[in-house]
Amino acid sequence: MTSRRAVLAAPLAGLAAPSVAFGQAQARTLRFIPQSNLSNIDPVWSTAVIVRNHGLMIYDTLYGLGGDFQPKPQMAAGHEITDGGLRWTIRLRPGLRFHDGEPVRAADCVASIARWSKRDVLGQRLDGLLDGMRAVDDSTIEIRLKKPWAGLAWALGKPSANICAIMPERIARTDPFQQVREYIGSGPFRFRADLFRPGDVAIYERFDRYETRQEPSDFLAGGKPVHFDRVEWRIMPDPSTASAALQNNEADWWETPLADLLPLLRRHRDIVVDRINSAGNLGVLRFNFLHPPFDNPAVRRALLPAINQRAFMDAAIGTDPSLSAVPAGVFTPGTPLANDAGLEVLSGPRSIEAAQRALRESGYRNERVVMLSATDLPVLQNLAEVAADTMRRVGFNVDLVAMDWGTHIQRRTNRGPVDQGGWSAFTTTWEGLDVSVPGSHQPIRGHGTGAWAGWPTIPRLEELREAWFEAPDLDAEKRIAREIQTTVWQEVPFIPLGLVLPPQAYRRSITGVVKGGPALFWGVRRA
Repeated sequence: MTSRRAVLAAPLAGLAAPSVAFGQAQARTLRFIPQSNLSNIDPVWSTAVIVRNHGLMIYDTLYGLGGDFQPKPQMAAGHEITDGGLRWTIRLRPGLRFHDGEPVRAADCVASIARWSKRDVLGQRLDGLLDGMRAVDDSTIEIRLKKPWAGLAWALGKPSANICAIMPERIARTDPFQQVREYIGSGPFRFRADLFRPGDVAIYERFDRYETRQEPSDFLAGGKPVHFDRVEWRIMPDPSTASAALQNNEADWWETPLADLLPLLRRHRDIVVDRINSAGNLGVLRFNFLHPPFDNPAVRRALLPAINQRAFMDAAIGTDPSLSAVPAGVFTPGTPLANDAGLEVLSGPRSIEAAQRALRESGYRNERVVMLSATDLPVLQNLAEVAADTMRRVGFNVDLVAMDWGTHIQRRTNRGPVDQGGWSAFTTTWEGLDVSVPGSHQPIRGHGTGAWAGWPTIPRLEELREAWFEAPDLDAEKRIAREIQTTVWQEVPFIPLGLVLPPQAYRRSITGVVKGGPALFWGVRRA
């Protein structure tokens, strides 16, 4: 397997310089190396984590999750719930402005919510429950529901894909299945589209008219004070180049350090290696339900006896046990709904022979399996290589197609067969917060063409998800979660591959790093 160790072949002294020279560090500039190339930049259109991270830089949301993962007003000043839970009246706080200087109006928020509701997994629930939504005046939003939904504020403020980014009305009226072409938000940073070079650099500047809440920062809630005039995202797909830049003080923060380089980074007196996202990322093997061979549930189930989660995790993040967790079921390990129902299909003895036998009995006809990989994301690339190797040993005719992450995201929207540019399977990760509860768990959705890439139609999963929304207490939620997990083992919309617990690395001079989720840049200072 090429991957984690291949990048270490050349000595660090011989590394090529980044494509844009850094020069001497400026005290008011934060230099950040993101996890991948920022190839598309619409956080409503895309579920990619890097696009979400970009979105949190420039857009604001009506609510924000605090460190307790409960929603608190952000752009909203507050809300009232009346008519037995059927009417939400949300008031905007004063002083909100977009980066073009225009005030944020309720009409902007209504259009933004409407667009988001067509793409996001919880937005689609709002779309189904919606009896009406309007701007009462410039500062008041009214949402009328067909039945009560206590989780609406959580959905509007969740920091996971797809975020409900508030945009100007004229932009928010863009078809939700097309990407926006203007990038104007009201968040603490403004995006310099004129300086954006995909594959090279993305520039963000402090928005000096941002009205932060006069409260302590609390994850995505509270104040968002900005202490840098400029944040530069420097795209460095080669891990050794990124490592050298961090060690040589040519970068301040590296989002996804390669596991093999962690010992070197830990020995550097000026570098901190720390886990920022405590919920981790669930590895996922996803199938295309529209075309052979994975339109056949027996073919999908045939893989289960061969899946070795520990092998996937060791390849993805290394053998340090603190960097991954197995076994992992449908829900994020360590969260309330994680359970062991039927988990022996992945935690019991592994058997390639049993998988080969099941595949022969499934009716598989040697159809070509196009497995997508992402060469610029080592974790995903390594997961794809292990998946392809496992499939080949089981008896699948696998074609591993390598591409960068941006191309991968575009390719997996193709619903055609493999001979028309389509795909059969891919590996990715979902943030632990997303997949900790059924409501935001995109891989379990079974509503056909409206579902996440792969487009499964599984009515039972939809019924159970709806039952979870109506659950009266945690015990009922846990019972439903167990049944969801049992159904997943039968229908196999995806296979969990283990929980990745990746650290980040940053210069010791950087202080105020927010823990609990994505890399955020408000509250961060240079010592």
